[in-house]
Amino acid sequence: MSDEINDSAPKPKRKHKKLAVVGVVAAIVVVLGVGFWTWHNTPGFCNAFCHTPMDNFVATYNEEPGAAGVDKWGNEVSNTNAMLAVSHKEAGQNCLSCHVPTLSQQIGEVQATMSGDYYYPLEETNLEVLQVNSGHAAGTGEEFCLKSGCHVTSTGADMTKADLTEATSDMVRNPHSWHHSQYTCSDCHKSHRASVLICTQCHADAESELPDGWVDYNTGKQIEENSIYAS
Repeated sequence: MSDEINDSAPKPKRKHKKLAVVGVVAAIVVVLGVGFWTWHNTPGFCNAFCHTPMDNFVATYNEEPGAAGVDKWGNEVSNTNAMLAVSHKEAGQNCLSCHVPTLSQQIGEVQATMSGDYYYPLEETNLEVLQVNSGHAAGTGEEFCLKSGCHVTSTGADMTKADLTEATSDMVRNPHSWHHSQYTCSDCHKSHRASVLICTQCHADAESELPDGWVDYNTGKQIEENSIYAS
C-alpha cells in the first residue's frame, strides 16, 4: 500500500546544537586567549595590574626615538636612543625581550602587589639578575646580551665577544676590549636612563667619544644618587 511507512527511507539528520555551541565557545576562548597574550607582550600590560610602580619605565619605552626626552626619574635625556628601552623598541623588541618572566616570578609579583609589599622606586637591576629572573642558569651580562637571537653580525650570525670588540676597534679607546673584567654590559648600557660611558671614570679624554645622549661616569652617578634620594 502506498500509505505504508517505508522504514528504509533516509531520515533527516539532527543538528547537534550542543556541539555547535561548544565550538563557538572554544573559538571565543581561543580569540580571547590570543588577544590576552598579544596584550601580555606589550609594555602597557606591565603596569596594568602587577607593576604599579612601572609607569615611568613604560613611559621611557614610549619616548620618541632620536629626540630629547626624559628618563624613568624625569631627568632630561638629550637623545632618547641613549636608553636601551628606546633603541631596542626601534629594533622591534619589547619589554619581554629582556624581562622574560617565569611563572614563580609572576606569582610573587602578584602577591607583592596585592599586599603592597614592594619598593618604590624599583631598584635598578643588572643583567646577571635579569638572566636568573628569566629562568636561565646564572651567568654574566655578556652571556645575556649575546644570547642567540639578539645581537648579530653584518652576515646575520650571532655576535660573539670577539665580534663586538672588533665592531668598535676604530675608537681611540675600545670600550668593548674588556680589559677590565669586573665590568659588564649594564655598567654602561642603561635601559631606562641615559647610558654611561664608564671609561670616563678613569680616562678623562674618553669624554670626546661620548655617544649622543650618553653621559660621563660622574654625571651618571650624580643623576642616580640625586634621583633615588629625591624619590
